[in-house]
Amino acid sequence: MGAAYTRLQRLADSLQDPEKVARFQQLCGVQSTSPEEGQHFIIRNRLLYYLFTLGTELGNELFYISFFPFWIWNVDAHVGRRVIVVWVWVMYLGQCAKDLIRWPRPPSPPVLKLEVFYNSEYGMPSTHAMSGTAIPLTLLLLTWGRWQFPFFIGLLLAVFWCSLVCLSRVYMGMHSILDVVAGVLYTILILIVFHPALDIIDNFNLTYEYAPLIIISLHLALGIFSFTLDTWSTSRGDTAEILGSGAGIACGSHVSYMLGLLKEPSPDTLPLAIPPFTVTLLGKAMLRVLVGLVVLLLIRAVMKMITIPLACKVFGIPCDDVRKARQRMEVELPYRYITYGTVGFAVMFIVPYLFTWIGLH
Repeated sequence: MGAAYTRLQRLADSLQDPEKVARFQQLCGVQSTSPEEGQHFIIRNRLLYYLFTLGTELGNELFYISFFPFWIWNVDAHVGRRVIVVWVWVMYLGQCAKDLIRWPRPPSPPVLKLEVFYNSEYGMPSTHAMSGTAIPLTLLLLTWGRWQFPFFIGLLLAVFWCSLVCLSRVYMGMHSILDVVAGVLYTILILIVFHPALDIIDNFNLTYEYAPLIIISLHLALGIFSFTLDTWSTSRGDTAEILGSGAGIACGSHVSYMLGLLKEPSPDTLPLAIPPFTVTLLGKAMLRVLVGLVVLLLIRAVMKMITIPLACKVFGIPCDDVRKARQRMEVELPYRYITYGTVGFAVMFIVPYLFTWIGLH
């Protein structure tokens, strides 16, 4: 037993070695121009740079606010809202694990940091790797048997998606190999435990009379009691966004269901056939995305304008420096939660209702 533990410890130390991250960057064409600082670099392989930049964007806000609405409005809302439930679990548990373990990101030098936005967060586990594992795997599990497609092709796409995101975090110098591996394994464990409960949770969100009250209260409690960091970190605001979005999506789903706006195919029509890609189909999809995203961005902007000054006034915090005020927990949590909760509600109810009204359903 002791020998096995020693071997595991050596493997963990090896996977956490920042020199391995630096060597991987060199193999991919990233070279330092000032090794003593470790921050100035040149890119020799543009293809890999843009590919891994795309991979890291698959775990950022811009992707989430584009991909989830696109899927819900144009592909399958039934699958979309369940994927978001899993995403909320995974990201919340990942952020909590980071703030409990508190392992730093790879040191620079020797690692080159091609991205610095998330540098204030801890590194273990990689929540990008967790998101990049949870979303494609959950999509595959939920669409297989509901839609007609070759399972092998779906599995290849899921593996490619996951690999691209995971490798991008090492390439960007933001995570060790151990951070990424731990993120993938942690996500698989979460899926094994929670995936069987998806039907129960989705049915509760849709049908239980007091579901919105319970959902909002639970997500608020998770946000308030989970963060006791001594210094500000982007993880607190990101988690408030995730919890708010999840609550908004669930409440919007409940309202849509109660008003009879959710259309589910009859069991005898399953599995659904993928429709042919026509100009009309693609044009409608793009128009829905364009109109819907404009509405979402307007809602987000308006809610930010309202919630930040309001939170400052309620808690007696000076609002002269908005950036500094937003880093206070009393402002950041309600502003992010309410803003993104409203955006999530709009994704599931306001925008689809607008589509019905203007004939884009």
